[in-house]
Amino acid sequence: MKNTTGYCFEKRISNSSTPILTDLKKEDRLKTIIVNDSVIAPSKIVCCGRNYVEHIEELQSEFPEEPVFFMKPNSAISEQLQSFHQEPLHYEGELCFLFEEGRFSAVGFGLDITKRTLQNKLKSKGLPWERSKAFDGSAVFSKFTRIDRVSQNLGLELSINGQIVQSGNIGLMLYKPHDILLQIQSFISLNNGDIVMTGTPKGVGQINSGDLFCGNVTDNSSLITSGEWVAG
Repeated sequence: MKNTTGYCFEKRISNSSTPILTDLKKEDRLKTIIVNDSVIAPSKIVCCGRNYVEHIEELQSEFPEEPVFFMKPNSAISEQLQSFHQEPLHYEGELCFLFEEGRFSAVGFGLDITKRTLQNKLKSKGLPWERSKAFDGSAVFSKFTRIDRVSQNLGLELSINGQIVQSGNIGLMLYKPHDILLQIQSFISLNNGDIVMTGTPKGVGQINSGDLFCGNVTDNSSLITSGEWVAG
């Protein structure tokens, strides 16, 4: 079946005429996320770093004069949470948004999986972070829930083995979702289905095999969506 939708391929779980990649081998298909009743393949993930004051302080990083961005490819998306990939891995829980038709149309919980030792080495040399941030399996997402607008009361919470380790909300962000979107669009085009990760609050740490991760997105304390993973 010929693709006519660009880089974003969407399949309705219910009946739909939207094109899908049924003619490709499984290993050649793009990685996907679930958004309500749809399966969507983002072409890319754009991440905003250093967006919470206390996280900047806990990593002893410099405060940015403007948003810090890096990207993850579609191949970074995984349903499995790894604890090791060439070195021990670290977690960063984040509010994530789906981009469609010029706006954020859905929200989900995401884990930005990081090779912290390698990242620190790259940062010390002034080099790009992709080797420590964009590897296979470095982006893990809950289901996304469609939204009419970005509520300023959206928040996130991450617990490991029943203990809350991270919590944050839009009010604590240096750059709010609307500002992040405008900044991204000033230098790169977003395709329908792309994901924007908006940064992590304090509390990042190492992933241990067997740990149970639970990530929640709330709006005024009401649960919007959640994800659960056991680290391998």
